[in-house]
Amino acid sequence: MKIQSIRGVKDILPGEIEKWQWVEKVAHRVFKRYGFQEIRLPIFEKTALFSRSIGETTDIVEKEMYTFTDRSDEQITLRPEGTASVVRAYVEHKLYNPPSVLKLFYMGPMFRYERPQKGRQRQFYQIGIEAMGTDNPIIDFEVMTLLLEFFKELGLKDLKLQLNSLGCKECRPAYRETLKREIEKHLADLCENCNQRYQKNPLRVLDCKVERDHEIAKTLPKTRDHLCATCDENFAQVLSMLDQVGAPYAIDPQLVRGLDYYSRTTFEVTSSNLGAQNAICGGGRYDALVEELDGPPTPCFGFALGMERLVSLITLPDAESNQDAPDVFVVALGSEAQEKSLPLIHDLRNAGISVASDYDGASMKSQMKKANKSGSKTTLILGENEIRSGQYVIKNMATSEQTEVPSQEIIASLQALLAGAIAKS
Repeated sequence: MKIQSIRGVKDILPGEIEKWQWVEKVAHRVFKRYGFQEIRLPIFEKTALFSRSIGETTDIVEKEMYTFTDRSDEQITLRPEGTASVVRAYVEHKLYNPPSVLKLFYMGPMFRYERPQKGRQRQFYQIGIEAMGTDNPIIDFEVMTLLLEFFKELGLKDLKLQLNSLGCKECRPAYRETLKREIEKHLADLCENCNQRYQKNPLRVLDCKVERDHEIAKTLPKTRDHLCATCDENFAQVLSMLDQVGAPYAIDPQLVRGLDYYSRTTFEVTSSNLGAQNAICGGGRYDALVEELDGPPTPCFGFALGMERLVSLITLPDAESNQDAPDVFVVALGSEAQEKSLPLIHDLRNAGISVASDYDGASMKSQMKKANKSGSKTTLILGENEIRSGQYVIKNMATSEQTEVPSQEIIASLQALLAGAIAKS
């Protein structure tokens, strides 16, 4: 029986993986400039972590989590998102000592059982950032401008930064009750999902994707009209800082997050090149989650972006598209040359030069075709004549120039040639 991959998971093959690697490389470079350090998280956690942090009434917890019982009768869940795991690690390892702003980022696979579609799989990949330890709106501003700089360095255009404020534990309860009363006037016209969840999570009605519900949501009370004075001033400060650096944004009064732990500033970045499901990144402030998971009061701000959608928008620069091509392709003609080439290839690799070669003893023409196809920067040719003379041939594949080099000088000559090619690029 032919075994195929499970529905909703995807192999990332050579030819595509180069884009992923480039995104990750740019992320490391940009995030480091802003003082963020990488954390690597377990792929599975205790189920209680996600049900407590994400919220019992969210679609993720109710419908989408991959949960199972292990051999110790422990309820285990494949992580559906990264923030809860970061917070768990923050509390478990007491990363709040000494007290300071801790800046972390993570990369890796997440798992949700939902209908597979373009840019959304059941095993999907995220890059996330968490800044932990201050409620100063400067952090909101810094993280969002970091994200815009990251996208700029990836060459992305036609993006929109949309913001809203969800209020805090002081002002949101009253707003939720007001919102529920208004929603009840429209229950007959709202979808079944909104009817089921509006009592426990009325904010989710605001971002329902059903077109009729979306139009009704526009008429419902707006969060910003019900902020307390502190939240209102906080949001005004965030907008002022974005204005100071000319960061483009728009306020979206219907923008809420799908997870219960968010408060105050929330944001989303969308692309006009993705169709209806156009969000590539979302995040915001979550000031109570650490405390809810038995840690000290710790205000936080972060985001997560979907790699699949991000990669679909990217054109790989020419300098990156050839990164995996070998530095040299060794063309060995005849059994004696093949035997001589083995220690030479070994020495070249130990000298930091990447090498490809033919394993089939093919003809000169066939091996040169393989060298061209490999994208190698140079070709090293040795056959019976080269072995007898001790002069090997190096061909620059960019210029087609050929040079005879003494066998004992091969490594140094290739290093000089490759260094010159790098300098010109």
